[in-house]
Amino acid sequence: MVEPIQVPGKEVAHLKLYTLSTCGWCKKMKALLRDMGIAYEYIDVDLLPEPEKEVAMGDLEKWNPRCSFPTLVVNEQECIIGFSEEKIREVVGK
Repeated sequence: MVEPIQVPGKEVAHLKLYTLSTCGWCKKMKALLRDMGIAYEYIDVDLLPEPEKEVAMGDLEKWNPRCSFPTLVVNEQECIIGFSEEKIREVVGK
């Protein structure tokens, strides 16, 4: 299991974000959640050591078979693929 990095804030849902450290859209997604004060956790997949990277990519593939970034998993029930401010605001109620 890969331990995500926790970002404190208001708990509106369990949000798990799969990102790449170099991805502009991923940075934009993190900034939006941070600016809204929403708690979430994230994994910068490209920064993981190889065995953990394989585990993270396997987890990501369950939600997003294309394995594209960013991917936001909401309450282990649905996911938002790519950056969509409208969908994110809808999920977090802002």
